[in-house]
Amino acid sequence: MGFLDNTSITVDAILTKKGRELLARGQNEFKITKFALADDEVDYNLYDTAHPNGSNFYAAVIENMPLLEAFVDENQLMRYKLTTLPKETNKLPILELPSPSLTFNGAGITQAVTPNTRNAPNETYTFTLFNADVANISLTGGGNVRKEQDFINAGATTPVFMNEAERKRSISVVGKSVRVISRSLTTLTNTNLSVTGNSSGAQFTVAISVKADPSKV
Repeated sequence: MGFLDNTSITVDAILTKKGRELLARGQNEFKITKFALADDEVDYNLYDTAHPNGSNFYAAVIENMPLLEAFVDENQLMRYKLTTLPKETNKLPILELPSPSLTFNGAGITQAVTPNTRNAPNETYTFTLFNADVANISLTGGGNVRKEQDFINAGATTPVFMNEAERKRSISVVGKSVRVISRSLTTLTNTNLSVTGNSSGAQFTVAISVKADPSKV
């Protein structure tokens, strides 16, 4: 990792690990169809409305901050993407859920997850369970299961940040609401359920904890 000289305009383009993987398969899966912008390096707390030289200098520190050069781990790069919203928008979409966490006291217990997006039109959601060995998810209001190939065909990888092991164990569905069903485990195990609004881009992560099945302890 290094810093780019921000005194000139630089386009630093590389392939991520996922891009290299798709290209190496040789199955015509590597197709660049979209792009995204992000502001990972920007600390907006440095926007100084009390600058003695006036409003032209409020963002002087931000504009002179060094930029990180591109690197290949897509799980660590562009984590804070910019969002396109209608021009008249004055409130950002906020994804709301009844609880930030779910706890299961054993196997075969079902809990519903029904999100709502405030300040945005009615939308569907992508639910991604990081570890399908801990629990299962099923749709309650229609939709479809999405596997890794579906995201590839759509021109994107998974919509959340996961390491390679989590990606292989994950499962995603698209719909309005899901049921989370705990599996039978020999020890307390934790995972996450990521919820992403498909129109607004708003995200929320639910922590899931499944306790050991008493019959296996």
